Amino acid sequence: MSTALAPDPVPGALPAPAAAAPPVVPEALRRDFAVLVPAFNEIENIQALFAELRATFQRHGLSGEIILVDDGSTDGTYDAALREAAGMERVKVLRHRRNQGKTEAMVTGAEAAESEYVVLFDADLQHSPEEIPRFLAKLAEGWDIVTGRKVGAYEKRAVSSVYNRLSQSLFEVPVRDLNSMKAFRTEILREIPLRHDWHRFFVVLAHARGYSVSEIDITLYPRRAGEAKYSGRSRVLVGVGDLVVVWFYLKFSEKPMQFFGGGGLALIVLGVLVGLLTVVLRVGEWMPPFGYRPLLTLVVLLETVGVVLFGFGFMAELIATLRAELDDLRRIGRRS
Repeated sequence: MSTALAPDPVPGALPAPAAAAPPVVPEALRRDFAVLVPAFNEIENIQALFAELRATFQRHGLSGEIILVDDGSTDGTYDAALREAAGMERVKVLRHRRNQGKTEAMVTGAEAAESEYVVLFDADLQHSPEEIPRFLAKLAEGWDIVTGRKVGAYEKRAVSSVYNRLSQSLFEVPVRDLNSMKAFRTEILREIPLRHDWHRFFVVLAHARGYSVSEIDITLYPRRAGEAKYSGRSRVLVGVGDLVVVWFYLKFSEKPMQFFGGGGLALIVLGVLVGLLTVVLRVGEWMPPFGYRPLLTLVVLLETVGVVLFGFGFMAELIATLRAELDDLRRIGRRS
């Protein structure tokens, strides 16, 4: 560790825990990790962020990477990060020319990482850098992903609890908090395709692919400066909408014929039965009170929608097969 990493005192810095014994981080893991920090308009927190990361690295003998991804900030966050990173070892400051979102910042940082593990850390310092060694120690036990479960009183606790419980019931993920500080193997983020705002479902998607997941309790502190980036009722609606999309994606992406084909086939059979009923009523000269035309229209509607759904399911099966073959080629490419 370079002497340039010696920390300066920062007003308001979180003290290191004194009561608990320091976590035991294996020697190899002390260097083979990257702290990935997505940042958007966080200039007021940049100085404290780097100072506290330096202090934590020095205190625990860590020498991992620090990768800060400025996600199109307009307040000078990128320049401030460059100034703070000057003279530090293994620090990368990357930049998006426009604001793309936390998911895209995570992907950019993972592509630049040279380490086996990534610790995702927010620039707002609502979590202490002193949690980093705890995550590394948990990863050393053999877990692929370690998530943090926020404890104590904090804003939006009720909304977060409902969201996490709903996610647990839909996806059967063995953790209680999906949207917090986390650490994981770098290869996972490179393997799993994430759409915009899908960073909240990273653990869900990884667990669905067979990666092991564990969690530790962590403290959430009040934001020291700046404004929260994820707030408002619209974020709740977007989150619920994405939750449904991800559930549908995991449920039927591998076997879309189960949903579309099965539903289409059921409508086709129902259309045939209604048609037979219409013929019986016609031959027996039993005029329904509403006449025959609505029944004939219903038959045409059921058959048309059924055939369309069945055909859509067949096409989706072909796409799913191509995607599986592409994933196999990617895995082979990574091994070679």
